[in-house]
Amino acid sequence: MNFLAVCGDAVETMKTTRKCRALLSVGLNLVALFFSTTAFITTYWCEGTQRVPKPNCSKQRRHNCIDYGVNETDPSKVHYSWETGDDRFLFRRFHTGIWYSCEENIHEAGEKCRSFIDLAPASERGVLWLSVVSEVLYILLLVVGFSLMCLELFHSSNVIDGLKLNAFAAVFTVLSGLLGMVAHMMYTQVFQITVSLGPEDWRPHSWDYGWSFCMAWGSFTCCMAASVTTLNSYTKTVIEFRHKRKLFEQGLREEQNYLDQEAFHYFRDRSLQSISSSVEVYPGHGGTRGGLVVGGPGPGPGTGPGPGPGRGKRATSASIDLGENTDSLGEEQC
Repeated sequence: MNFLAVCGDAVETMKTTRKCRALLSVGLNLVALFFSTTAFITTYWCEGTQRVPKPNCSKQRRHNCIDYGVNETDPSKVHYSWETGDDRFLFRRFHTGIWYSCEENIHEAGEKCRSFIDLAPASERGVLWLSVVSEVLYILLLVVGFSLMCLELFHSSNVIDGLKLNAFAAVFTVLSGLLGMVAHMMYTQVFQITVSLGPEDWRPHSWDYGWSFCMAWGSFTCCMAASVTTLNSYTKTVIEFRHKRKLFEQGLREEQNYLDQEAFHYFRDRSLQSISSSVEVYPGHGGTRGGLVVGGPGPGPGTGPGPGPGRGKRATSASIDLGENTDSLGEEQC
């Protein structure tokens, strides 16, 4: 009973540890799903500045513009601007995502957005579409893995069923992580080519990766961490299960051996007690048997000194029996 109680405590401990690992995997998968979705719908993968010519000054715009000194009363009189170099250009900020590229509107307040797919060179649009499809599959597989992890955590009471769900969740999470990595790398390649071969009015003067790009790779990191945790939980649960099963079978064998020894001692003691009780119940038969085998003086059929007719008859019969036994043994040996 103590062994069974220890096994029960070990199983409960294993279930608690497995639940903690499952909670960690679910948390990491949820963070990865949130980061990837946020990065996919935002436009801050890359951001920087673009160098564009300054617009003409007007009544509405008096700063960051070129004033040619045109006389409104006499338009035929023109004054030239002597600004040269970078003074003739305006550096406006822009930010780009998977779907759109937005830059400052230098003519009025707000931003102007254009489709990044249209800005990309024609030779790279196929790669960009593959990147978009990979991102969508990445998010979908993350959702599937998250659902399987939640199903294992909240609706799986059987260890075997939990292991199956754990294995499938690990496979889907690993696949999603690989797709996410490929999608991020393809988008980075397309953006770098677009910087060099894109439209003149869009090419950035300086740029760097934005917070959406960091969130995308952070999502990939959390996704791989969740997959590793899930695989670790699966393998560790299998190893613990096999170890507990081995200990249980070993305990059963030891208990069986102990029970066999106890039964052997019990039946041996009972046999000795029955033999001793038989000897005590029939003491006369023991004496008569002794008289048959070992001859000695006795007056009668019992033990004791003295001649008697019974002794001669018993000796004669014993001699006849011994002779017959000797003849039969000789025949068998021949």
